[in-house]
Amino acid sequence: MAETLTILGLESSCDDSAAAVVRHTPGQAGEILSSVVAGQAALHAAYGGVVPEIAARAHAEKLDICVEQALSKAGLTLREIDAIAVTAGPGLIGGVLSGVMCAKGLAAGAGLPLIGVNHLAGHALTPRLTDELAYPYLMLLVSGGHCQFLLVRGPQGFTRLGGTIDDAPGEAFDKTARLLGLPQPGGPSVEAEARKGDPDRFAFPRPLLNREGCDLSFSGLKTAVLRARDALVAEQGGITRQDRADLCAGFQTAVRDVLIEKSRRALALYLAEAPTAPAFAVAGGVAANQAIRAGLQAVAARTGARFVAPPLKLCTDNAAMIAWAGIELFRAGHRDGMELIARPRWPLDTTSSALLGGGRKGAKA
Repeated sequence: MAETLTILGLESSCDDSAAAVVRHTPGQAGEILSSVVAGQAALHAAYGGVVPEIAARAHAEKLDICVEQALSKAGLTLREIDAIAVTAGPGLIGGVLSGVMCAKGLAAGAGLPLIGVNHLAGHALTPRLTDELAYPYLMLLVSGGHCQFLLVRGPQGFTRLGGTIDDAPGEAFDKTARLLGLPQPGGPSVEAEARKGDPDRFAFPRPLLNREGCDLSFSGLKTAVLRARDALVAEQGGITRQDRADLCAGFQTAVRDVLIEKSRRALALYLAEAPTAPAFAVAGGVAANQAIRAGLQAVAARTGARFVAPPLKLCTDNAAMIAWAGIELFRAGHRDGMELIARPRWPLDTTSSALLGGGRKGAKA
């Protein structure tokens, strides 16, 4: 299929309701005609994290509005759309279900093809939209709920080299922020505090650096911050602003150091395959952290691999990445029908053993 495709994408896997229209003509760069994101930060602020039921209700209220705004900004109607792509998992099941049902209604009403997209694939394929990367490339997907090194060989071809065996780094940032009384989302709050702190004051661990491979762990690092905070409270009756800044700086530096070393190992495995145009891409919310991004860029430079990080607005959850993944899947001949289901768990690499334990609903990652 060589014709121009215009696809409407929907995203609702966590706490952002989003819709976008993306167009692509073979031989040209993809074009984001519109991208609308309705955040829910204010709804969850009092709870210290995302409340799934509140998120699901907000998606049900906002998704159709986002779609209307996305079409209006693109200057298009549904009759001018070629297909509808929607996040079908993984994520909070209520939110994913809201998006899938909205997409089914639109597809049925307009007589359009429906494409279910893995949310992680949306992130992993974003560098194809923004920088036209050639396959294969190495992707570090680093976000609030996920952390994986992936060899990206095609829109459905992913090989996992390693990932977190417990907390994702974004989750660790959020929990650290709560421990220190910082506002959510925790990533930007901790990063802002870290700029004012001494990263060498606290000797935080660098988990799993003594173990071969590319797997990561951040749960123990979060616990180390808790213990350091409690020691300060016991010693001086509380923590000062400088204490908090130093704790944030030490934590962020530890996360950065782990990601740098594991990225070096993943790059070695990837480069052993002798790709013709080696590239290391990073996406996900934590990729917005400037200290971490700079460290990863330096690792890529040392190996001679091109470093690609999408614009910050495309690193966090958005529907443009879902629409783009839909375009790639559509061109590969993939279609879904009304039998498409919402999936709370959906590993990208289905051949590797699960990083996190499974259950009746399948492997988590």
